[in-house]
Amino acid sequence: MKKTGQGHLTDSRRKDAVLGIVVNEYIKSVTPVSSGYIVKEYLLDLSSATVRNILAELEKEGYLMHPHTSAGRVPTEEGYRYYVDNLMHEINLLEEEKRRIQEEYRQGLRDLEAILEKTSEVASNLTHYTSIVAVDDIPDKIFCRGRSYLVEYTEPQEILKIRHILEALERKEHILEIINRNLERKIEIFIGHELAAFSIESCSMAISRFATKSGSRGRIAVLGPTRMDYQRVVSTLEYLSNVIEGILIRH
Repeated sequence: MKKTGQGHLTDSRRKDAVLGIVVNEYIKSVTPVSSGYIVKEYLLDLSSATVRNILAELEKEGYLMHPHTSAGRVPTEEGYRYYVDNLMHEINLLEEEKRRIQEEYRQGLRDLEAILEKTSEVASNLTHYTSIVAVDDIPDKIFCRGRSYLVEYTEPQEILKIRHILEALERKEHILEIINRNLERKIEIFIGHELAAFSIESCSMAISRFATKSGSRGRIAVLGPTRMDYQRVVSTLEYLSNVIEGILIRH
């Protein structure tokens, strides 16, 4: 949403606010979001008619779509992309969660594989999504936990989709090819078709990099639905990758 003038700036800010609300609400409720709900719950200084117009514009521009069975809107892949790039704010993990993470690594983990297995477990437990950890020091091997969460974020009628995702997770070389992409930033998010992998194109994946003492490259990835809680996932990966990097550099 380009900001090209004062009038457009106001309009763009309104669109940003409404799109952010729709994405956040849909992530929480998995329910299409209506103009009436937005006005009622967020007390925006906008009429219901104005919000309806903004929703219609966002749909026309490709950021939202309108399910036939509902009066509300849901985000598209493009909508999630704009949200991640422009509207998302990283949240802070609770101190209790940070302490729990640190405690997990104080349980006498001595070898690299045990540390990576634990990291995958912690990432999955904190995000409630599937996690994948890999490192160059152990080629052709991934540490994957949380496959059971697939059932929670996939519709019951989409059994074939679940099967495709599980099969993809079994193809270690394929998963390594995806998570070992060059990352421009420490954490990158790939949404839907950006993964360029048919079997998981209904998902999003957040990938964080870390280094080992030997200088090898490591990756922590979280695989979830396109409606994943991006703020939660990014915050978890940011903290967890720093913790494991510190451990492995001393290891």
